[in-house]
Amino acid sequence: MELGLEGRVALVAGATAGLGLAIGRALAKEGAAVALAGRRGEVAAKEAAALSRGMGVKMDLLDAASISDAVAQVESELGAIDIVILNSGGPPPSSAISLDVEALRAAGELLLYGPIELVNATLPAMRARRWGRIIAVGSSGIQQPIPVLTSSSMFRAAIASYLKLLAEAVAPDGVTVNMVLPGRILTDRTVQIDTAKAESTGSTVDEARRSSEQLIPIGRYGTPDEFAALAAFLSSDAASYITGEQIRIDGGLIRGL
Repeated sequence: MELGLEGRVALVAGATAGLGLAIGRALAKEGAAVALAGRRGEVAAKEAAALSRGMGVKMDLLDAASISDAVAQVESELGAIDIVILNSGGPPPSSAISLDVEALRAAGELLLYGPIELVNATLPAMRARRWGRIIAVGSSGIQQPIPVLTSSSMFRAAIASYLKLLAEAVAPDGVTVNMVLPGRILTDRTVQIDTAKAESTGSTVDEARRSSEQLIPIGRYGTPDEFAALAAFLSSDAASYITGEQIRIDGGLIRGL
């Protein structure tokens, strides 16, 4: 399928590894100019050098000035931003019975306030041009909270509510807003979760992974490329009638509708 991304400019947050990097590569493969952004600016630049048309930019979602500077750099080098991928690492594992308030505030800055800052910095130009795509990488924990990821489940649910309201507000301007919700995709974050599970149950990491895979109807973890393919589609002209949605990519893990 021709996705019509030739000539589009994308800014991908949290793009130095994992799902963000996979999405950046998928968008570049479809012809978009891609800015890979992350706190490790040198890593972003190295990865961007392998793209057909790309750049790396240092951006910290915990720093509003860093966000505005990164947006200005991308606009100066690649042009007006058409596609924004809201993505970041997650906070450390946490339990509902032992939440640390200071750590919770840090999680909020990373998962809620920083992404909103990035939207505020890029959305006005999209609305003015009457075309834009905002896609957030969420978690299946939005729909079925994950006990060992309490703070992540809380704040990802909050950003989901914001994005649902935003989708309705900007739909008349030709801007779509969607979320893609990973289940168990094989990334460093998934290894971290399996490690935490292994420590809490007294098992090995391999045993924890096998236990998780048994709960997935497809029987395995997904790959970053499988996940990125959906994000690329939602960035396209072909997805112009899809907005305000949360789409899971979890191999059938979540049983709810």
